[in-house]
Amino acid sequence: MPKGLDHIDLAVKDPDRSLDFYLGMLGPLGLRVEGRFQTYRETEEVVYLGFGQRHVFGGQPETRLGLRKADGGEHLYYGVGIEHLAFTVDSRTEVDDAYQRCLAMGARIQIAPEEEPDLPGYYAFFVFDPDGIRVEVCHWSDEVRQQWDDGVHVEAGPRRPDDSPQQPCNPCLHASDSSGR
Repeated sequence: MPKGLDHIDLAVKDPDRSLDFYLGMLGPLGLRVEGRFQTYRETEEVVYLGFGQRHVFGGQPETRLGLRKADGGEHLYYGVGIEHLAFTVDSRTEVDDAYQRCLAMGARIQIAPEEEPDLPGYYAFFVFDPDGIRVEVCHWSDEVRQQWDDGVHVEAGPRRPDDSPQQPCNPCLHASDSSGR
């Protein structure tokens, strides 16, 4: 029987640059390199990042993030593939701190930290990684997590205008204001 999602590998232009981004954003919260392996193609290395959680027999494994060199191409926001990755943290303060680290790195912020309009108690921000992949850092309040686990879901209303598909962006260029819009 399936236990959960074990790992996700991203094909990136520059694995070292991506590694610096993810460790810069979440390293202070425990994200670290857990392994490096030659891929099955034997043409590149994959680096796995995780928070050091041990595998629990019969339990949900930690989902690890792999970074490997892409053969080429561009990530298109809302193109086929990953729309975004989300990392959950223990508090709103940790969301805010990760946001500040992204600003300090010059990352392109899409949405500054805010409580989700249709899900009170869910607090998050969105940033683009060096390849333009949208990344979320979020915190669930105990109450909203319990509601989700109990199957009580809020029906989502209309979203922000900036949630529509967009042209490819250069995540290294950021807008003059902190919202990145």
